[in-house]
Amino acid sequence: MLSVSLHGIRLMAPIGMYPQELLLQNHFTVDVDIYLPLQELSEMPFVDYSLINETVQYVFKQGGATLEQLTAQIYDLLKARVPEAQKIRIAIKKHNPPMPGQIDYALVVLEH
Repeated sequence: MLSVSLHGIRLMAPIGMYPQELLLQNHFTVDVDIYLPLQELSEMPFVDYSLINETVQYVFKQGGATLEQLTAQIYDLLKARVPEAQKIRIAIKKHNPPMPGQIDYALVVLEH
């Protein structure tokens, strides 16, 4: 199996369940790993990193209320664009979520 990854995609977007998040926006970091079947080392599969970045950027521009919704949308688009993927892992961090206390980030991970 071969994995193609793009980690540390940083975004700022008006995504969240609370009105102040839509006004102030939130900072996010996204990591994506795409796992592909590998038969022979001489025939390495290829996935363009820019495809991953474009997909993440597109979904965040559409907006949404929850990280779970965003991960599902990113997964669906990537699976359609890379149908040979055996597994896709998407991790979205929301930095400094708006709640009491000092919290670095909230994290949602989808592996399918």
